Amino acid sequence: MTVTSASTSFVDRHIGARRQTDIDTMLKAVGYDTVDALVDTAVPKDIRQDSDLALAAALSEVEVLAELRKLAAKNKTAVQMIGQGYYDTVTPAVIRRNILEAPGWYTAYTPYQPEISQGRLEALLNFQTMVQDLTALPIANASLLDEATAVAEAVLMMRRANKNKTAHDGKTVLDADCLPQTIAIVKGRAEALGFEVEVADLSQGLPGGDINGIVLQQPGASGRVFDHSAVIAEAKERGALVTVAADLLSLTLITSPGEQGADIAVGSAQRFGVPLFFGGPHAAYMAVQKGLERSMPGRLVGVSKDNAGVPAYRLALQTREQHIRREKATSNICTAQALLAIVASFYAVYHGPDGLKAIAETVHGHARTIAASLKAAGLEVLHTSFFDTVTVSVPGKAAEIIAAADAKGINLRAIDADTVGISADEATTAAIVADVAAAFGATVADTSEGFALDTAVERTSDYLQHPVFNTHRSETQLLRYIRRLSDRDLALDRTMIPLGSCTMKLNATAEMEAISWPEFASIHPFAPESQTAEAERHGRDGSHLLARVRLHPPLRPGIADRRLARADRGPGS
Repeated sequence: MTVTSASTSFVDRHIGARRQTDIDTMLKAVGYDTVDALVDTAVPKDIRQDSDLALAAALSEVEVLAELRKLAAKNKTAVQMIGQGYYDTVTPAVIRRNILEAPGWYTAYTPYQPEISQGRLEALLNFQTMVQDLTALPIANASLLDEATAVAEAVLMMRRANKNKTAHDGKTVLDADCLPQTIAIVKGRAEALGFEVEVADLSQGLPGGDINGIVLQQPGASGRVFDHSAVIAEAKERGALVTVAADLLSLTLITSPGEQGADIAVGSAQRFGVPLFFGGPHAAYMAVQKGLERSMPGRLVGVSKDNAGVPAYRLALQTREQHIRREKATSNICTAQALLAIVASFYAVYHGPDGLKAIAETVHGHARTIAASLKAAGLEVLHTSFFDTVTVSVPGKAAEIIAAADAKGINLRAIDADTVGISADEATTAAIVADVAAAFGATVADTSEGFALDTAVERTSDYLQHPVFNTHRSETQLLRYIRRLSDRDLALDRTMIPLGSCTMKLNATAEMEAISWPEFASIHPFAPESQTAEAERHGRDGSHLLARVRLHPPLRPGIADRRLARADRGPGS
């Protein structure tokens, strides 16, 4: 005898009302007899598709996860030492399981209703405080989309905010040591909006002509760390505004942008516990000097009081935002990564100032050991002051060294045929350092002397002194803090949220399960295509599927967009 159980397909579990009694009740409430009649009223005939979608038969959740496992197995994981704004990191299990993978956090709506968002707003305020402290700038937003577009936003902000008559319509100058994807994005934005961009080596001073604003990178794409204070002072004398794209982890050791006189600091919070995710999504940040906050994109969390006089959080300066100011807005609800900003904020809460500095010192120490080992082997290390990235001259041997490292399961950056870059990160170990040295034909040096940060860029100021960053050291303490904030929120794990669709609230648990699998989460966006073929194909398939649904040519997948700067990175990268 064959027993047939009730349907447990995906749509039955997740897509709207399925029982006929529920459908009839909803139709009666809106005054229609059938779903077809409702659709006839709601959807104009001239935009409907005449034929059925040409889609394969639907899979069950179990079948989908099995298929995803097969796809994931085709991606090749490696030790990622390519750098360029993307670094391996260790997501604490208490954060991964209780925030990144927890529906109480990932299904919550954009926090525009503060009375149901107090937990998320506190976590985002922690993010802002973290950024303000590390950059030494007084105002920070509650995240942007990614570092490259954050720099583009900063460039546009400088063009809006610079009131100097001479400099206002001047060109934007990017340091040649900015990340290649940043330069590409800013140039594209400038072409569309019609302003001039010049790329120059700003360690040699400013170029001639009127300058609206400059963008510096700290540390640079080459790994170089140098004192920006002189070029920042020169820019100010000429009426220009200054943006520094800064690595947050490095700012535990390096003098902050604010202390060097920058007007704006931007960057990525990815290495604060957010996996590589093949290039994104990641939360970016922006911090500014006072007077620029009304021109700043992104959400701002502020502290107020409720009607009982109790401190409460809410989004501040919303008149900047698209839902109020329409086409004149400097911000909109889509220019943020709330969940990933929250992950980064809890990473800082968990580690605190001492823990973050210890991680940074370990990363820097591994980079110094690599540099000393290669120098001892007779190779030329191009910069002596760096944080995590070592650039080495290897005339004519870059491809050979990249291949030797790949054979050991390590991805290095091939800058050109004669130059290789190596970036250490939180996941780097002494064994990995030894394998890197061996790929160059070297052995690990006994000392790393000669590669300390210049004293001019060493940070001496305090940061993260608020009690929230100095309390939750044990997993149990952090777990309770996470739960306490979650209990102050309204998300799909408690009730339906009758708000808009700019959220992950409708993602099924099965759809979220794969995001932290190493085969997807630990892939570097600039990894060799031989390692990422399945991820690329998955993106193309998704594009073609969307095209069939939306009846237009296939979209270019986002993961392909992240390869736009491949030519700038050199062969083999």
